[in-house]
Amino acid sequence: MTGSPSKTTEKISRKISEFRKKLSKVPQNPEAICSEFTNDYQRIYGADLISICLYGSGARGEYIPKRSDLNFLIVLTEEGIKRLDRAFKVVAKWHKRRVATPLFMSREYLATSLDTFPLEFLNIKQDRRVVWGVDPLKKVTIRKRQLRLQLEREVKGKLLLLREAYLASRGWKRNLVIVASQSLTAFLSIFKGILYLRGKEIPLQRGGLIRAMAAETGLTAAPFMHILEVKEGKATFRRKKMKDMMERYLEEVRRLAFWVDKL
Repeated sequence: MTGSPSKTTEKISRKISEFRKKLSKVPQNPEAICSEFTNDYQRIYGADLISICLYGSGARGEYIPKRSDLNFLIVLTEEGIKRLDRAFKVVAKWHKRRVATPLFMSREYLATSLDTFPLEFLNIKQDRRVVWGVDPLKKVTIRKRQLRLQLEREVKGKLLLLREAYLASRGWKRNLVIVASQSLTAFLSIFKGILYLRGKEIPLQRGGLIRAMAAETGLTAAPFMHILEVKEGKATFRRKKMKDMMERYLEEVRRLAFWVDKL
């Protein structure tokens, strides 16, 4: 015997209560936490805090409570960057409310890293909202030559990783859903880079982004749209259907790698 029925029931009730308490802390929208979040970082960094930007799904209006994380860019002075240890407790506090560890950087780091991470900065610049302070990316220009080189590396590298993850999934539905959902985030970022490189408008919504990418490259949008539905929890598929979708998804990513190579 591992315990009396009453103790088992009590243990289950306690876990349910803890789970509900945790969920209750998850913000229903980004605006619900911005003021408190800003106050916490103003308190610990004071004059060393230059700006706070919300970026990603929370900034472009696609935040889904209990499913999406909230992402922030925090710009500090060089002195502030030397004291990251001040943020230990604040970062831990906001993890409990589905706020990812912020990107901390200085103005100097940002200015000297645009040629190294053009795709990452393009994505933040595209989907950002200044929560406090100055806009650190207002005058930032992404150079297309560096972006094209990174796009080729990213697409070809992600294709290899996707194939590896697909085989590691053993074709099990749960694993396929995880692989598809996590990989799509990276490809959506790449799609923005492609449209920027071609001088096209970058749609804010993910569905529009996929369709615009397909129109520009000649790829088929359907596999990416199906994966997006799975990622957003809007659709579920049986194992065989999911496996077929992944195979079509892999083929379109392979075609994308060839397309980028010819740019």
